[in-house]
Amino acid sequence: MLERWHYLDHAATTPLRPEALAAMVPALRDGVGNPSGAHALARRARTALDTAREELAELVGCQPGEVVFTSGGTEADNLAVAGVLGTRDGTVLCSAIEHHAVLHPVARHGGRVVPVDGRGVVDLDALASALDDEVALVSVILVNNETGTLQPLDAIADIVHDRAPRAVLHTDASQAVCWVDVREAASAADLITLASHKCGGPVGTGALVVRGGVAIEPQLLGGGQERERRSGTQDVAGAVGFAAAAAVSVRDRARLVDRSLRWRDRLFAAVLASVPGSIASAVPTGATRDHLVAGVVNVCLPTVDSEALLYVLEHEHAVLASAASSCASGAQEPSHVLAALGIERSLAAGSLRLSLGWSTTEEDITAAERAVPTAARGLQDHARDGAPA
Repeated sequence: MLERWHYLDHAATTPLRPEALAAMVPALRDGVGNPSGAHALARRARTALDTAREELAELVGCQPGEVVFTSGGTEADNLAVAGVLGTRDGTVLCSAIEHHAVLHPVARHGGRVVPVDGRGVVDLDALASALDDEVALVSVILVNNETGTLQPLDAIADIVHDRAPRAVLHTDASQAVCWVDVREAASAADLITLASHKCGGPVGTGALVVRGGVAIEPQLLGGGQERERRSGTQDVAGAVGFAAAAAVSVRDRARLVDRSLRWRDRLFAAVLASVPGSIASAVPTGATRDHLVAGVVNVCLPTVDSEALLYVLEHEHAVLASAASSCASGAQEPSHVLAALGIERSLAAGSLRLSLGWSTTEEDITAAERAVPTAARGLQDHARDGAPA
């Protein structure tokens, strides 16, 4: 069905890679064994699971036993926050632009939020001031899902280790695998969240990397799988597909980044030059785009309603995009990320995110270059004429 659409919402979920599907078929067709069992089919399932674990560990730069398979990035984020705080006293800090899968658990545990600058980069001075011996966990997203901002995690880790030496550092790298070398970029993190469907694997599979014996309290109890850190029969097919998608993402990264950088800049140029008053959301005046990964274009369009814009793009131009992070209702809610960047609510109400991925084509970019300015100017004209946008 996607063939008739220009799909530019890869940051929400990216289509299943053929390599992932091919890897999953044997496990789906033949994988009747429970990997926790002892008979021949169970051992076969366990071998496939262990192989997937080893492949992910190699890509991330950790030991296989440090990979904890989960149902996705949300569970991994929740396990990181609640799991660490379940084993030690103290508070938790996170950046103001975290995914809600981190923000909500942090709020539930009475944690604090650290501000970011206009690029979406963590304010290192504010972080340093917020840290003390009572901080047990710091969570900073590696690549922001709305703006594509990449955090300087090494510098953040240095400050955390200096000011709060007992604190564990967690990073949500769900959006990162396609765009940066997670092995290098997240090397300073003690806990790393990964999500299969963000890199072309199946939905419903993820992982939390738990390095160096960091103690976490399991949130799911039962069979004691994943070395007692996450009970439940593992999804062997999901794990195998995840590993295959991650592997091809790493192999294809340089080529994907190269073409996406060109396409990203074309999309920025098309919108900023053609829509009066529009801004690049995480690029303050005078700033470069060096802090952004190649796959995300986030703009704010004045006198434009995001939901109306998305409707016009879909129904008149067959362009599929989003305004902010996906939520359960499908409605576009005000973005806490754009608010943290200092963007006024009225301007943020016209936000648009175009996100690229492995299946993006030249035709998709050309369609968006034409469609977004046309749709946005049409909505602005309606607003000026006093008609409902």
